[in-house]
Amino acid sequence: MHHDNNRRLNRQDYKTLTLAALGGALEFYDFIIFVFFAAVMGELFFPADMPEWLRQVQTFGIFAAGYLARPLGGIIMAHFGDLVGRKKMFTLSILLMAVPTLAMGMLPTYASIGIAAPLLLLLMRVLQGAAIGGEVPGAWVFVAEHVPRKRIGFACGTLTAGLTAGILLGSIVATVINTTLSQQTILNGGWRIPFFLGGIFGLFAMYLRRWLQETPIFIEMQARKALAEELPLKSVIVNHKKEVAVSMLLTWLLSAGIVVVILMTPTYLQKQFGIAPALSLQANSLAIVMLSIGCVTAGSVADRFGASKTFIVGSLLLAGCSWLFYQSVGTHPEMLFVTYALAGFSVGIVGAVPYVLVRAFPAEVRFSGISFSYNVAYAIFGGLTPILVTLIMRLTPLAPAYYVLTLSVIGLLLGIYLHRDLNSENKVQGSCA
Repeated sequence: MHHDNNRRLNRQDYKTLTLAALGGALEFYDFIIFVFFAAVMGELFFPADMPEWLRQVQTFGIFAAGYLARPLGGIIMAHFGDLVGRKKMFTLSILLMAVPTLAMGMLPTYASIGIAAPLLLLLMRVLQGAAIGGEVPGAWVFVAEHVPRKRIGFACGTLTAGLTAGILLGSIVATVINTTLSQQTILNGGWRIPFFLGGIFGLFAMYLRRWLQETPIFIEMQARKALAEELPLKSVIVNHKKEVAVSMLLTWLLSAGIVVVILMTPTYLQKQFGIAPALSLQANSLAIVMLSIGCVTAGSVADRFGASKTFIVGSLLLAGCSWLFYQSVGTHPEMLFVTYALAGFSVGIVGAVPYVLVRAFPAEVRFSGISFSYNVAYAIFGGLTPILVTLIMRLTPLAPAYYVLTLSVIGLLLGIYLHRDLNSENKVQGSCA
């Protein structure tokens, strides 16, 4: 079964890519919508006489639970993804996301069932985290194993853009609900709407995924009986330490870049520079659109020029654009949209991350290798980044800028390191190359 590695993407490839990106966008929407309504839900799901700081700790705890559940869900799903097939896990991860999201929309509040309410909320959040842990690596592997090798970067970049589109969708839905409904209506049940929407769309996306086919590479491994003999995860940890380390650092770049520039910055603009909430959200939406474009660009560039050059140039761009943005926002607020758009675009370098990840591990442990590295690193860095930035804020208002500069340096060093490709070309597509 020979792949023509230089062929263009055909209709089946585009179908695969669209369905995968759509599912990824919905999963991210489901995961992120909680963040936008965390304050309201804090009031509804915890006792009213609870001190404010404790409520914040609990809301943050529920948020963190979503991150910490990722490695667990992701590693278990990847294990079966390497043994029984990519497609089955791909459908399962959407089901695992849609059902808890629907359930979150239907949960009784503290007023009706007492302490069970926050516990159920926590449980749903854990399930969501587990699902997203399987989804992202699953989607990257699935698509990378379907498309021609010379198009892996573009395909994975597009998928990553799909995930960021999910964040944008969450932001838009939150904005619409907050502008059309009064705060009282939202408290009385308006907050349930975005969860219902997410759950229903998710089930629809799961139905659509029936039209996907198992990846040719997995079918071929099955035919050759080349599936991992032992625990795929064990093989990853024993034989691929270098690949795991690089993948984890790249995940730090990916998760922290998005968390700082996209998720934390709107609040930062409001608090630090007194920029109107509506304005900062509009600028943020523009930055997310630019980020999506940046992801596809970075992936396509990686296809043409390789990972090394992409990360060297992309990291320098990230350093320059983000520094410009954070430096000028206080002095030239009228430039906000332009500088934020540039910063958003430059974070698009994260679109080239999956290109390296899917090529780093051989097919029989690919899903487990990516899932382990990505999810463990995401749980650590995604969870710690807001805390770190907040701590540095006490020393300097330019905290986000310094943090992103640090990430740029890591990206630059990895770019130089990737100069000798993580593994020889032929390992990428198994024996299909």
